[in-house]
Amino acid sequence: MSSATESATAGFLVWRLSMKWRVAVDRAVTPLVLTHAQYALLGSLYGMARSGLRPSQRQLADHTGLEPLYVSKLARALETSGLVARTRDPDDPRAMQLSLTEEGHDVTRRAIGVVQGLLDQMLEPLGGQDSPRARQFTRELATLLDAPLDPHTENSEEQS
Repeated sequence: MSSATESATAGFLVWRLSMKWRVAVDRAVTPLVLTHAQYALLGSLYGMARSGLRPSQRQLADHTGLEPLYVSKLARALETSGLVARTRDPDDPRAMQLSLTEEGHDVTRRAIGVVQGLLDQMLEPLGGQDSPRARQFTRELATLLDAPLDPHTENSEEQS
């Protein structure tokens, strides 16, 4: 551990790790003419489709944690690039359903391979992706993601 991180708070370390990851993914998917945010949308769409889902933009926003307006903007750009198809939801004419095009499947599979290589690198200090430490780390991250955060709660005000 570097001296800069020895006294760091968990919040600072989470922020730094997320920024390190975002920058690394951005650089890694640039040759595929993608950004990190586009990859997050395509990768999530790929995984949801493999589970038999054809999500709406709203469902994809909920899944990724991205703002619905940003997902709409990303989806339009990816549609223009020929990677995503946007169609009206037959059950809700206000909603747009998203699916990968054939080219979208190809680009996403390649991007997933590249990002998996980064994940291998990141988790190597914990023993690799399949190590007990990495699995525990993943469970702990999931626990933190499931915990509600409301900046207006009494606890937050007390800690200020």
